Amino acid sequence: MIEEIRIENLGVIGRAHVDLGPGLTVITGETGAGKTMVLTALNLLLGGKADPATVRVGATSAAVEGRVVLDPGAPALARAAEAGADLDDDGSLVLVRTVGAGTDSTTGRSRAFVGGRSVPQALLAELADELVTVHGQADQARLRSPAVQREALDEFVGAAHHEVLARYRAAWAERARVDGELTELVDRALDRTREAELLRLGLAEVERVDPQPDEDVTLAEEVDRLSHAEDLRTAASGAHAALVGDDVADEGAAAVGTIELARRLLEHEGAHDPALAALATRVAEAGYLLADVSTDLAAYLEDLQADPLRLEAAQRRRAELGSLTRSYGSTVGEVLVWADTAARRLMDLDGGDERIEELREARARLDGELSTLASELTAGRLGGAERLSAVVSDELSGLAMGGAELLVRVEPAAELTAHGADRVEMLLVPHAGAPARPLGKGASGGELSRVMLAIEVALATAPGATRPGTFVFDEVDAGVGGRAAIEVGRRLSALAQGSQVLVVTHLAQVAAFADRHLVVTKSTADGVDVVTESDVRLVTRDERVRELARMLSGQEDSDAARTHAAELLELSSVGR
Repeated sequence: MIEEIRIENLGVIGRAHVDLGPGLTVITGETGAGKTMVLTALNLLLGGKADPATVRVGATSAAVEGRVVLDPGAPALARAAEAGADLDDDGSLVLVRTVGAGTDSTTGRSRAFVGGRSVPQALLAELADELVTVHGQADQARLRSPAVQREALDEFVGAAHHEVLARYRAAWAERARVDGELTELVDRALDRTREAELLRLGLAEVERVDPQPDEDVTLAEEVDRLSHAEDLRTAASGAHAALVGDDVADEGAAAVGTIELARRLLEHEGAHDPALAALATRVAEAGYLLADVSTDLAAYLEDLQADPLRLEAAQRRRAELGSLTRSYGSTVGEVLVWADTAARRLMDLDGGDERIEELREARARLDGELSTLASELTAGRLGGAERLSAVVSDELSGLAMGGAELLVRVEPAAELTAHGADRVEMLLVPHAGAPARPLGKGASGGELSRVMLAIEVALATAPGATRPGTFVFDEVDAGVGGRAAIEVGRRLSALAQGSQVLVVTHLAQVAAFADRHLVVTKSTADGVDVVTESDVRLVTRDERVRELARMLSGQEDSDAARTHAAELLELSSVGR
């Protein structure tokens, strides 16, 4: 339930506080007084589109704040909690919407808050689906749409029908996904065959060459060494000679001999000075290192051979590897990675026929499931259509449309759709003997208003109904007068027995049935029309009689109008 709305700088409203409550609340006022701005404010709170042009002239922004009371287990409450909203101490939730004046992205920006937390506008709209059902003249026009008529019928049929519809839609979405994948596989069959053949050729070449990890690096080093064998031998021989000499006679002139001589000299006198002894040790270590190097050089020379045949073989192998790296990767490592990926891709491609068969079987299974669920939907709609026709026709009779009848037809559609196998159409017989005509063609504005109200009452009172707790009607009485207007008020009052109903009306016959009657007036400040806190007031007793008299005749002090107004109030109380 919406407990209150506070509005600042919206249209003609400078500042207003609208205190709401359970039951039927009507909002009345002279044309241009700003009563419609109350619904504009409510629309903003419910996630509607923000229009900077609605900001009051001279103000930089407009703000709307609403307080709603939710049941502890309400889905809207859980969704708000997910967004980080905080509840007030009394368990109510505060919604806020601000709209900047101007048209650019900065000055015309709209912001939304739920429970003190900034949220996307879409969250307000999501919460609104759980909180409020809004009906205006645009919604009356929507009632002409077959899609809206089908949704109304589905809503009336009940929760079990909704579960079947949810299963059908899930199967429909899965069927679309399967069919899309299947179509792609079939359409790309030739491309997949070509791709598979290219992969096979590439894998066959890799298998023939049989590259080993890092083989290209190893071969490059080997070819470089064999190509410079003589230069390597010369360098190694010269280094070996420099270290150990060519023969024993040259040993003293070689590096090893020189180091050995230095070591003996230092060790001989090192006993007299520890520092010199330490240097002798370091020289000895250098001698050991040179000796090891000279031994390794000798082994290197012994192993080093000029092998033209091996060089030729290594160069041929590098050329084979080069053919792979030019096609499948810059290195042998990348070629091996490509081969692994290609092998797995080839398995997928070779399994394409199996996948196509699997998808065809899945599609056939889903077609069967959709057919079964569509039959269940049709059965539910046929039964619901008969009941809805009877309930709404009874309501229309009470709404001063004696002899009127609503026919809800469920006929086979040309093919299955996302909503089942049915085409739903509502037809109106406006009076006895008249032909049935589609709502979209044969109903006047006043008739549509009453049909919409009758359907809403039927939906709200259907067994297991899960309608939102608040209904908002904007000029639901358009095109209605006289006895019909009284019956509209009576039905709104009946609807309000179990829900909060807010109505903007210009008919005294409707306003007389209200549990709360709010009147919006406007005053003038600095030559500009404005609605302030004192201009939105709850009227009771004599004030209410005067307002009803004004609505009836335009003259609130007319004795005749006041008498008529009092009679309306008495009639409404007796009717309840």
